[in-house]
Formats: sequence, C-alpha cells, structure tokens
Amino acid sequence: MEEKRKTERNVRLRLRLGFALLLIALIGFTFWNIVAGSTSLSLSEVFDGLLHSSSPHRVIVMDVRMVRIVPAILLGGALALSGFLLQTFFNNPIAGPFILGISSGAKLVLSVTMIGFLSRGIAVGSVTLIVASFVGAMLSMAFVLAISYRVKRMSMLVICGVMIGYICSAITEFVIRFADDSNIVKLHDWAMGSFASIQWDNVTVIAAVVLPALAVAFLMSKPIGAYQLGETYAQNMGVNIRAFRIALILLSGILSACVTAFAGPISFVGVAVPHLMRRLFRTAKPIVMIPACFLGGAVFCLFCDLIARTAFAPNELSISSVTAIFGAPVVILVMLKRQKEDGR
Repeated sequence: MEEKRKTERNVRLRLRLGFALLLIALIGFTFWNIVAGSTSLSLSEVFDGLLHSSSPHRVIVMDVRMVRIVPAILLGGALALSGFLLQTFFNNPIAGPFILGISSGAKLVLSVTMIGFLSRGIAVGSVTLIVASFVGAMLSMAFVLAISYRVKRMSMLVICGVMIGYICSAITEFVIRFADDSNIVKLHDWAMGSFASIQWDNVTVIAAVVLPALAVAFLMSKPIGAYQLGETYAQNMGVNIRAFRIALILLSGILSACVTAFAGPISFVGVAVPHLMRRLFRTAKPIVMIPACFLGGAVFCLFCDLIARTAFAPNELSISSVTAIFGAPVVILVMLKRQKEDGR
C-alpha cells in the first residue's frame, strides 16, 4: 500500500513539473519572441507597448509581433493535437497531418480555390479558406483510409501517405508556378509555411475554430483512452466505434485544415510533439496528453518561429524548414524504436 502511494505521488509530481515546465517555456518564448527581431526591445519597452495604446512601441509589439505569436500558439497547439488524434486513430506513433499527406491535400484544394477566386478579382475570406482546406484534408484522409483497408503493415500506410503528400505538393507547385497574377505567385511563400501574413481578424477566426475543437477533444478523453486499449474494449465500455472514429477524423481534419488555411503546411510538429510529450510525462493517457500536446505544440512553434525570424535576419526562413530540422530527428528515433520493438 505504501509503495502504491509513493508511486501515485511520483506520478502527480511528474505531472505538476511537466505542466509547469511547459507553461514556463510558453511564457519565456512568448517574451523572447516579443523582444527579439530586427528591432530589439527591452522589457520596459515591451510592457509600455502592451499597456499603453499611445506608446511608440505599440505597433511593433502588438501589430508586428503579438499578431504572430498568438497564431503560433494556437496553430502550433492545434497541429500537435491533430497529430495525437491521428496517432490514436491509426495506432501509429508516426502518423500525423504532414506525414500522411493530409496537410498537402488541404494545401492543394486551398491553392486551387484561392487561384480561382483571385483570378476573378474576388477576395478570399477566412471561412472560405478553412472550408477549402477542410475539403482537401478530408479528400486526402479518404485516400489514406482507403489504403489502410488494403495494407496490413502500418509502415506501408505511412509510405503511401508520404507519396500522397508528394503528389499533392507537386500539383500545387505546378499550379502556383504557372499562375499569371502577381498576387497569386505570392502563394509560393505561403505554401512553404509562415505565420507572417496573419492579421488580427484572422486570429479571431482561428481562436473560434481551435479552442472549441480543443474543448471537444478534451471531453472525449475517456472514450479515446478506451479506444487506445482496443476496439473491443472500447465497445464493451459503451463507445460507439463508428461515431467515435468519425469524430476523430473530423476533429483532426478541422484542426489541420485551420493550420493550413492560415499558415500553410507545417511539417513534423504533429508527429514530433506528441512523442516528446509521452516521453516527458511517461504516459499516453488522453486526459494528460491532450493539454500537454497543445501546450507542447505551442512552445515548439514559438521556438521554431523565433529561429525562422532571427537566425538570418532580415531574411526569414519558412517555418517548415525549421520544424523539419528539429522534428525529423524525432521521427527517425520513433521509427528506429518501432523497428527494434517489432524485431523482438
């Protein structure tokens, strides 16, 4: 009994320390992103810009940096959460929106939609962006699901997803390259992934999509936990498997579509962050992993965006280039670990 209490105390301590670490990192990288840039700011200048609308630093703090930081937090968290949901759905630690080609499908349909609208001089609204991205994400997901019923090995499913992503990316690149309108050609920068073009009115829409999806995912913690133990166990616990799987697909699709609509496809966050959170908390329980993945994704994207902005300033890297540098090694380690476990 004493040993059990000790174990429970250690688990609670790990949870507290883990979430405390994530919150400290979130606050730290938020301030670092505000002060760092082509124009460096002191902490007093940052607070002056945040608290006083008449401050000369207001524009830099609020309209240049905070308008980029808030979407990085929301979309980074959304991408990591989408990855966790897909990993639960496919029971595969390297499943994610980018790896399975879902982000690329969203990018393709969104690019075609934007070209169709802009070539006719029609402005593209936030709702249109999200709907087009969602349709593309669902089409890619349909292909992945169709393949999953034909292949038995999950490694083959991942390879097929990667191939779908390459095909969608190639078509998108072709469409963008041969666009005539100069405004459409600028889609190439968006297609590489960036938080730079997001405005405050977009942030409102992002929050209205991401935060309710986060709440729904958290409310689904119990059935997700049952599903992780197998479909039979989940059915015995009263989970409607068909409705549950549809809900997971829709949630992951909405989250990844929102990211793609406003920031373009961002690589490896949806795979790397859930794995890192499992290692940090030493658990796969959804009630822990859902908020942990959201916070972890926010921290990861803030860190990567900081590097993208400042590493070669005034030139800026695409966010996907930086997330790939830090996320791809994690994916490789996961694959090697999976291979080692399969070989036992």
